[in-house]
Amino acid sequence: MTAPIKALCLALALTVGGAALAQDTGIAFEGLQAGADQPVEITADQLQVSQKESTAHFIGHVLVVQGGLRLSSDVLTVEYVNGDKTKIDRLIAEGNVLLSTPAEAAEAAQAVYALADRQLEMTGNVLLTQSGNVMSGERLTVNLADGTGRMDGRVRTLLQPAGN
Repeated sequence: MTAPIKALCLALALTVGGAALAQDTGIAFEGLQAGADQPVEITADQLQVSQKESTAHFIGHVLVVQGGLRLSSDVLTVEYVNGDKTKIDRLIAEGNVLLSTPAEAAEAAQAVYALADRQLEMTGNVLLTQSGNVMSGERLTVNLADGTGRMDGRVRTLLQPAGN
C-alpha cells in the first residue's frame, strides 16, 4: 500500500496559479519523497474484507500515516485487481477526506486513486492549501504520471504575495 499512499500525497503539491473556471497546474515533488520508504500504519474502528468482491473496507475514524503524510476519512476502500489479491487497483476514501503533509493539505468529500493510470480525483468541495495559497473547486484531477493537475467547478484562488 506504500506506493498508492505516496501517490495520493503527490497530489498535494499542486502549484497554485491564477483563478479560472477550469485551471491546469503543475506539480512540485520537493519534500514528498521523504519518508516514502517508511512503514504505513492504518487505523480504523473496523475492517471488513471480502474475498469474493476483492475489497477491504476500513470503516470509522480511518487514519493512514506514513512519515509526515496523513490521510484521514470516514471510510477507505481498497479494491484489488481481479485475480490477484496482492495488487491494488483503486483506493477510495469517502467522507471528510483530509490528505496532508507538514507543508500542504487537501480536503474533499471523496478521493479516488487509480493505480494503473496514476490518476487521483478529489471531488466535493475541494480545498487545497499550499504555502499559504488556497484553491477551491468541486473537482481536482491529478495525473501523477505526467505531473499535471486540473481544478474544475467555479474555481476560487487566494494567492499570498511573495515573501509573506
